Amino acid sequence: MKNVVVLLLFTMISQNPSAVIYDFTKAGTEGPWYIVDDGVMGGLSQGNIKINSDGNGVFYGFVTTKNNGGFSSAHYRLSNKDVSAFSSVVIKLKGDGKQYQFRVKSSQYQRYSYTNSFKTTGNWETIKLSFDDFIPTFRGSRLNEPNFSGKTMAEITFLIGNKRDETFSLEIEKIYLE
Repeated sequence: MKNVVVLLLFTMISQNPSAVIYDFTKAGTEGPWYIVDDGVMGGLSQGNIKINSDGNGVFYGFVTTKNNGGFSSAHYRLSNKDVSAFSSVVIKLKGDGKQYQFRVKSSQYQRYSYTNSFKTTGNWETIKLSFDDFIPTFRGSRLNEPNFSGKTMAEITFLIGNKRDETFSLEIEKIYLE
């Protein structure tokens, strides 16, 4: 009986559309991602995002520290999504062995982000990031604010900025909540 309840609960959660933040295989029905590079500060880095032949999103480009640069980011705005029934973000992806940040804003008007870093392996993997581990940062500095409350998400972001010149490629299948 216990196994049946667990299976039923898993099925309900996995089919719950509110648990999905973004599924690139269904991207035609969802709003666009947009890129913000260090050019906003005079830098020369350049990021892009596209859908590949497998239907996955690919955030790719190059980061350069020239001209005071050093980052590229891909953003997606949500409509103040209530996430209070969940405790983590889960991302199914294939990276390039580099470190990235996943960022969350709890309001469209919030200037700072809650950040959580992860290192990719170069293989397909599922990254699970606990809400409790998202720390408040602004322009790379930690703020004296509480960690992410886990109540509302208004924007999500992938960012690369490892303080070195490098190309990057992050293939993303799906982002969801658990």
